Amino acid sequence: MLNKVIRLAITAGILTWAVFQFIDGNIGNGISLVLLSGLVLFTYFRNERILISLWHMRKQDMAKAQKMLDGIKNPEASLTKGNRAYYYLLQGMIVSQTSIGKAETLVKKALNTGLNMDQDKAMAKLQLAGFAIAKGRKREATTLLTEVKKLDKRSVLAEQTKFMKQQLKRAHGAPGARGFQGGNRR
Repeated sequence: MLNKVIRLAITAGILTWAVFQFIDGNIGNGISLVLLSGLVLFTYFRNERILISLWHMRKQDMAKAQKMLDGIKNPEASLTKGNRAYYYLLQGMIVSQTSIGKAETLVKKALNTGLNMDQDKAMAKLQLAGFAIAKGRKREATTLLTEVKKLDKRSVLAEQTKFMKQQLKRAHGAPGARGFQGGNRR
């Protein structure tokens, strides 16, 4: 929508106007303008398209979430580092339904770019563990699930982690039962 430099310029302009309102004795207008500048500054740190995309993902409407993310042209230049990380994470979560390889690359890029909260890092690593399980990389999946447990301090992802561990056991079978494929046994 708006470039990050333009957002900062608008914030500075509104704050300047607020100062003039305070000087003129219009305290109510000045307070309203300070709050408005805070809202504009908030969109500098949290891109509105990413927020709307998160909302659509919460409603399980991936098409609208993808449409919102597609509206961000040139994320490298137009987004701050934190917003870029969440952009890649959301793209990875959406793409994971069609291409695990591309999704894995995007989620790794999100982690490398720098997710802010431990909970978000845990969610990204849980996604990566799921990709590793799907690709048959047991050791990597186990390591990632251990990291998820360490990062998930409030146990929000405990149920999903438990499910992934069950999937890991199921995917590789119990010791000694690897040869059974469901066909004729000899």
